[in-house]
Amino acid sequence: MDTEYLRQQALPGEKPVSWREPELDYCGRIDREREDGALMVYPASFVQIRFTGSGIRAVFTNIRSYWTSCMGWILDGQEYRGDLADQGQTVLTLGENLGEGVHELCLFKRMDSCHMALFHGFLLSGDGRLLPPGPLPERRIEVYGDSISAGEVSEALDYCGQPDPEHNGEYSNSYYSYAWLTARRLGARLHDVAQGGIALLDRTGYFNEPQARGMEWMYDKIQYHPNLCEPKQWDFTKYRPQVVILAFGQNDSHPEDYMAADYEGEAARRWRAAYGRFLDTLRGIYPQAHLICKTTILEHDPAWDRAIEQVVAEKGDPAIHYFAYSNNAAGTKGHVRRPEAERMAEELSAYIERLNESFGFWE
Repeated sequence: MDTEYLRQQALPGEKPVSWREPELDYCGRIDREREDGALMVYPASFVQIRFTGSGIRAVFTNIRSYWTSCMGWILDGQEYRGDLADQGQTVLTLGENLGEGVHELCLFKRMDSCHMALFHGFLLSGDGRLLPPGPLPERRIEVYGDSISAGEVSEALDYCGQPDPEHNGEYSNSYYSYAWLTARRLGARLHDVAQGGIALLDRTGYFNEPQARGMEWMYDKIQYHPNLCEPKQWDFTKYRPQVVILAFGQNDSHPEDYMAADYEGEAARRWRAAYGRFLDTLRGIYPQAHLICKTTILEHDPAWDRAIEQVVAEKGDPAIHYFAYSNNAAGTKGHVRRPEAERMAEELSAYIERLNESFGFWE
């Protein structure tokens, strides 16, 4: 079915390459058990190939909720971006008039589940052919986070430290999230389980208001946006990270900043208990992994960091750690831009390497 569909999109001289081909390398929580394509939902999910030929295009069906839907790719070391149609099919030209020799391509999802991209495959020009893929890194990281982990508004470079400009999603790019920057610094694969506006608990945060959903509901799903799809569970055996990062706790102050208002109040104690249960859940899923608990440099009340640090201390588990940036909770009034994310990645990757010196989890 998928190959025939690709043939219908092909121009004269183009060769269809199904999304099922074994030479394609995927990374991220991507639904590849469908009959019609590989469904990319989470930011920083990607497919990469090595190939020869004079040109390459990619075929998608877009499923959109809000904002302009953008895909990104790295071709022979150069970064590009292309927009998808709001709904239906798009054929993106990724490269043309390419020189002879081997080309390397990484096609990735720039944004969170403001849209889902159903990838059908590639179209190779001329006498192009696929080549065996290179090895993926043995180091593996998983991040559970919000818009900062997703790289939302990361390309608004004129607004470092400032509130966000008006936008329609065009500045969002997971490639420059601190999460993927950290993974690249460490030479690690990444699963970026990140959604803008999400908090820990249902009925708090901004994601899917007024029926807000939290990370405790989203964390175990391969597709999850209530307006776009029926939820589908993720198989945790398909990816076993050595490091798991929890990077939420700042959208949790919406609609009420109860941790700042009354740290010992019932709502604050209930949140800390829920955070502790979430840690227990992840430790049960990944008993060999080290967990790093933190927020980000986006301005928020430090009571939330105090709460996370307290829960970690009370666990007394040598595989659960608390981390804070040098300008934690005070680095910017808006989303984290690329230069700020690079500094975050520098601090976080150095911290992870120091942990590895003590615990040897990369071995």
